[in-house]
Amino acid sequence: MSDNYVLDAIDRSILLELQNDAEKPYIQIAKSLTISNSLVHQRISRLKQYKIIETTQIHLNEKELGYESSAFTGIILKEDPNSKKIIEGLKKIPEIVECYYISGQYTLFLKIVARNNDHLREILYEKIDAIGGIVRTETTINFGTVFKRNCPIPKTEDPA
Repeated sequence: MSDNYVLDAIDRSILLELQNDAEKPYIQIAKSLTISNSLVHQRISRLKQYKIIETTQIHLNEKELGYESSAFTGIILKEDPNSKKIIEGLKKIPEIVECYYISGQYTLFLKIVARNNDHLREILYEKIDAIGGIVRTETTINFGTVFKRNCPIPKTEDPA
Protein backbone atom coordinates (compact mmCIF):
# COMPACT_ATOMS: atom_id res chain seq x y z
CA MET A 1 0.00 0.00 0.00
CA SER A 2 1.12 3.54 -0.60
CA ASP A 3 3.40 4.96 2.07
CA ASN A 4 1.36 8.16 2.06
CA TYR A 5 -2.16 6.78 2.34
CA VAL A 6 -3.82 4.65 4.99
CA LEU A 7 -7.15 2.99 4.22
CA ASP A 8 -9.94 3.77 6.64
CA ALA A 9 -13.25 1.95 7.12
CA ILE A 10 -14.99 4.01 4.41
CA ASP A 11 -12.26 3.30 1.85
CA ARG A 12 -12.37 -0.38 2.71
CA SER A 13 -16.16 -0.50 2.35
CA ILE A 14 -16.01 1.26 -1.02
CA LEU A 15 -13.33 -1.16 -2.24
CA LEU A 16 -15.43 -4.13 -1.14
CA GLU A 17 -18.44 -2.75 -3.02
CA LEU A 18 -16.38 -2.20 -6.17
CA GLN A 19 -14.73 -5.59 -5.87
CA ASN A 20 -18.17 -7.21 -5.96
CA ASP A 21 -19.32 -5.09 -8.92
CA ALA A 22 -16.89 -2.66 -10.56
CA GLU A 23 -19.74 -1.18 -12.63
CA LYS A 24 -21.89 -0.36 -9.61
CA PRO A 25 -22.96 3.29 -9.85
CA TYR A 26 -21.46 5.56 -7.21
CA ILE A 27 -24.93 6.62 -6.12
CA GLN A 28 -25.76 2.99 -5.27
CA ILE A 29 -22.52 2.61 -3.34
CA ALA A 30 -23.36 5.78 -1.41
CA LYS A 31 -26.85 4.48 -0.56
CA SER A 32 -25.51 1.08 0.43
CA LEU A 33 -22.94 2.65 2.78
CA THR A 34 -25.23 5.51 3.89
CA ILE A 35 -22.71 8.17 2.86
CA SER A 36 -22.93 10.98 0.32
CA ASN A 37 -22.41 10.44 -3.38
CA SER A 38 -19.77 13.19 -3.40
CA LEU A 39 -17.83 11.39 -0.64
CA VAL A 40 -17.79 8.22 -2.76
CA HIS A 41 -16.48 10.23 -5.74
CA GLN A 42 -13.79 11.91 -3.60
CA ARG A 43 -12.64 8.65 -2.06
CA ILE A 44 -12.48 6.77 -5.35
CA SER A 45 -10.53 9.66 -6.90
CA ARG A 46 -8.07 9.54 -3.99
CA LEU A 47 -7.76 5.74 -4.23
CA LYS A 48 -6.92 6.15 -7.91
CA GLN A 49 -4.49 9.00 -7.18
CA TYR A 50 -2.58 6.77 -4.73
CA LYS A 51 -2.75 3.87 -7.21
CA ILE A 52 -4.67 1.63 -4.82
CA ILE A 53 -7.22 1.35 -7.64
CA GLU A 54 -5.18 0.90 -10.79
CA THR A 55 -7.93 0.41 -13.33
CA THR A 56 -11.46 -0.82 -13.83
CA GLN A 57 -11.68 -3.67 -16.30
CA ILE A 58 -14.14 -6.18 -17.60
CA HIS A 59 -13.26 -9.87 -17.49
CA LEU A 60 -13.94 -11.66 -20.76
CA ASN A 61 -15.12 -15.27 -20.77
CA GLU A 62 -12.36 -17.00 -22.74
CA LYS A 63 -14.42 -20.10 -23.57
CA GLU A 64 -17.41 -18.09 -24.79
CA LEU A 65 -15.06 -16.23 -27.15
CA GLY A 66 -13.78 -19.51 -28.60
CA TYR A 67 -10.61 -20.06 -26.57
CA GLU A 68 -11.06 -23.68 -25.50
CA SER A 69 -7.43 -24.21 -24.41
CA SER A 70 -5.19 -22.35 -22.05
CA ALA A 71 -1.76 -23.06 -20.69
CA PHE A 72 0.98 -21.78 -18.43
CA THR A 73 4.44 -21.55 -19.97
CA GLY A 74 7.76 -21.03 -18.24
CA ILE A 75 10.49 -19.44 -20.36
CA ILE A 76 14.20 -19.99 -19.89
CA LEU A 77 16.27 -17.24 -21.47
CA LYS A 78 19.74 -17.41 -22.94
CA GLU A 79 20.69 -14.22 -21.08
CA ASP A 80 18.39 -12.47 -18.58
CA PRO A 81 19.54 -8.94 -19.60
CA ASN A 82 17.77 -9.56 -22.95
CA SER A 83 14.42 -9.97 -21.21
CA LYS A 84 13.12 -6.51 -22.23
CA LYS A 85 13.54 -7.30 -25.94
CA ILE A 86 11.95 -10.69 -25.47
CA ILE A 87 9.03 -9.18 -23.55
CA GLU A 88 8.44 -6.75 -26.41
CA GLY A 89 8.23 -9.74 -28.75
CA LEU A 90 5.84 -11.54 -26.40
CA LYS A 91 3.59 -8.46 -26.21
CA LYS A 92 3.01 -8.78 -29.96
CA ILE A 93 1.34 -12.18 -29.44
CA PRO A 94 -2.27 -11.38 -28.44
CA GLU A 95 -2.95 -14.87 -27.08
CA ILE A 96 -0.43 -14.24 -24.28
CA VAL A 97 -2.72 -12.68 -21.69
CA GLU A 98 -0.36 -12.57 -18.68
CA CYS A 99 3.41 -12.39 -18.28
CA TYR A 100 5.37 -12.39 -15.02
CA TYR A 101 9.00 -12.20 -13.93
CA ILE A 102 9.55 -15.07 -11.51
CA SER A 103 12.35 -16.68 -9.53
CA GLY A 104 13.54 -20.25 -10.01
CA GLN A 105 14.44 -22.01 -13.22
CA TYR A 106 12.33 -19.72 -15.42
CA THR A 107 12.79 -16.02 -15.96
CA LEU A 108 9.29 -15.42 -17.32
CA PHE A 109 5.98 -17.20 -16.77
CA LEU A 110 3.07 -16.78 -19.20
CA LYS A 111 -0.60 -17.53 -19.41
CA ILE A 112 -1.67 -18.31 -22.96
CA VAL A 113 -5.18 -18.76 -24.38
CA ALA A 114 -5.79 -20.69 -27.61
CA ARG A 115 -8.72 -21.82 -29.72
CA ASN A 116 -7.59 -25.46 -29.38
CA ASN A 117 -4.42 -27.50 -28.87
CA ASP A 118 -3.35 -27.08 -32.53
CA HIS A 119 -3.57 -23.30 -32.08
CA LEU A 120 -1.60 -23.59 -28.82
CA ARG A 121 1.11 -25.57 -30.61
CA GLU A 122 1.25 -22.84 -33.29
CA ILE A 123 1.63 -20.12 -30.66
CA LEU A 124 4.40 -22.02 -28.88
CA TYR A 125 6.40 -23.30 -31.85
CA GLU A 126 5.82 -20.66 -34.49
CA LYS A 127 5.46 -17.48 -32.46
CA ILE A 128 7.19 -17.81 -29.09
CA ASP A 129 10.07 -20.03 -30.24
CA ALA A 130 10.71 -17.57 -33.10
CA ILE A 131 11.70 -14.87 -30.59
CA GLY A 132 15.48 -14.73 -30.32
CA GLY A 133 17.06 -15.32 -26.92
CA ILE A 134 14.64 -17.97 -25.68
CA VAL A 135 16.47 -21.19 -24.84
CA ARG A 136 13.52 -23.34 -23.84
CA THR A 137 9.86 -23.26 -22.88
CA GLU A 138 7.96 -25.65 -20.65
CA THR A 139 4.19 -25.68 -20.88
CA THR A 140 1.47 -27.01 -18.60
CA ILE A 141 -2.09 -27.29 -19.90
CA ASN A 142 -4.76 -25.58 -17.80
CA PHE A 143 -7.89 -27.74 -17.43
CA GLY A 144 -9.92 -24.94 -15.86
CA THR A 145 -9.81 -22.04 -13.44
CA VAL A 146 -11.04 -23.06 -10.00
CA PHE A 147 -11.15 -19.47 -8.75
CA LYS A 148 -9.60 -16.11 -9.41
CA ARG A 149 -9.68 -13.10 -7.13
CA ASN A 150 -8.06 -9.85 -6.10
CA CYS A 151 -5.76 -9.61 -3.11
CA PRO A 152 -7.48 -9.14 0.26
CA ILE A 153 -8.27 -5.60 1.36
CA PRO A 154 -6.30 -4.89 4.56
CA LYS A 155 -8.39 -4.49 7.68
CA THR A 156 -8.22 -1.11 9.37
CA GLU A 157 -9.02 0.08 12.82
CA ASP A 158 -11.52 2.84 13.28
CA PRO A 159 -9.93 5.71 15.22
CA ALA A 160 -13.29 6.33 16.97
